[in-house]
Amino acid sequence: MTRIRFLTHDDIVAIHSASVEVLETTGVKIKNDEALELLKDAGCEIEFDNVKIPAALVEECLRCCPASFELYTREGNKSQHVGDDNVIFNPGSSVTSFRDHNTQEMRKGTTNDLVDIVRLVDGLDHLKAQSTALIPSDIPEVLSDFYRLFLVLKNSPKPIVTGAFRKEGFQDMKKLLEIVTGGPAQLETKPRAIFDCCPSSPLIWSDTTCQNLIDCATSGIPAEIVPAPLMGATSPVTITGTIIQTNAEILSGIVIAQLASPSAPIIYGGAPGTFDQRYATPRYGSVESIMAACAAAEVGKQYRLPTHAYLGLSDSKAIDAQTGFESALGIAFGAMSRINIISGPGALAYINMQSLEKLVIDNELCGAGYRLIGGLNVDGIEEIPDLIHKVGPGGDFLGQRHTASNFRTEHFMPTDLIDRLPTDTWIESGSKNINERARKRVKSLLNKHTPKPMSKEIENDLDQAFKELVAQYNLT
Repeated sequence: MTRIRFLTHDDIVAIHSASVEVLETTGVKIKNDEALELLKDAGCEIEFDNVKIPAALVEECLRCCPASFELYTREGNKSQHVGDDNVIFNPGSSVTSFRDHNTQEMRKGTTNDLVDIVRLVDGLDHLKAQSTALIPSDIPEVLSDFYRLFLVLKNSPKPIVTGAFRKEGFQDMKKLLEIVTGGPAQLETKPRAIFDCCPSSPLIWSDTTCQNLIDCATSGIPAEIVPAPLMGATSPVTITGTIIQTNAEILSGIVIAQLASPSAPIIYGGAPGTFDQRYATPRYGSVESIMAACAAAEVGKQYRLPTHAYLGLSDSKAIDAQTGFESALGIAFGAMSRINIISGPGALAYINMQSLEKLVIDNELCGAGYRLIGGLNVDGIEEIPDLIHKVGPGGDFLGQRHTASNFRTEHFMPTDLIDRLPTDTWIESGSKNINERARKRVKSLLNKHTPKPMSKEIENDLDQAFKELVAQYNLT
């Protein structure tokens, strides 16, 4: 099987030892009272909000974590295995800006934009999960958590990667998920969503994020721990230094989650970036960011945890050669590293802007990524000399049964978004570039693809719950 590695076993052992040393000697700041109580009861040394976690507790909590779990569709059908070598692509989440596919304007995203993203992803074969990809600017901030989830549930049955910005937001979102699944027990046994829980680098767990992590654990909802360090700014400038720090952050989150509920499902995530010292900007599409994400996932796999990374994104603000280079590199390396959940398709401008054109282009890149990890098929290799002898010097293989039987499985067949036309035909068709073809495909999918509707009974219950949540915040 095609695979790339950046770290040896000894490297990973050294990184783990260094991370545990950080937790034992420096510790992490915990801003949540419930987490502090859990850690205190477990024997951690606490001074104000700084917690030092002993190595033995880290090891014990790592042993509690499940190695994999199943993710289900809105209707409760098994959809994706999260763990082992399975790879799932989904859009980058929680951006604020949107690149308008009609005007090419960069602007704040709206409700209609998020609905378009969800409906488009629903129709793209190689994006296996949704995300609450955009924060609409046309609704009150207090509604943002459950409103985004509500729109995704209404417009696609695919499983979801999401997250809450407020402590109360998690409970609101859980209520919507319970309505769709049939109750708390069903939500725990057949999870429809994964929640991102992001520590603040370096070495801080905020009150809100910590509570979200605890609530995920006690509810049986998978939590994806996603540090987002900037090398040279909020983490050491070296890749290995950043991995050590973020590993310590993830391990501290694992301890909190397992103390709250042993065997709570955890995903070892990450969104490492470099910090451009010239412009004081983050660079999530840089080659070093890609290397850091892939290497960090190797550490997570050594722990036998499901893994995640932000890859397939670009720092560019337009659909251009930089976008293609950064996105393709991240998708290819992430797939060949067998990272279980790869978030980032569609994302531009330091994971802060979504583009529908980029989503359809990235879908093709994800398809190519799946083909890459499929590797070479050596079955029937003994038949090839006879086949070549049959065709002979100067012949062709076009009419051979072997060709007809194998070309669709041996070769990845992209849509016509990827130009494979003869040059004359391409010119006669208007000499369209990939941006023009992408805009055409976006419009076609939005016009023709109809997501599977949910049952009327559940939809009515979901609508009623949404109205009650809005009223709860004295809004109409």
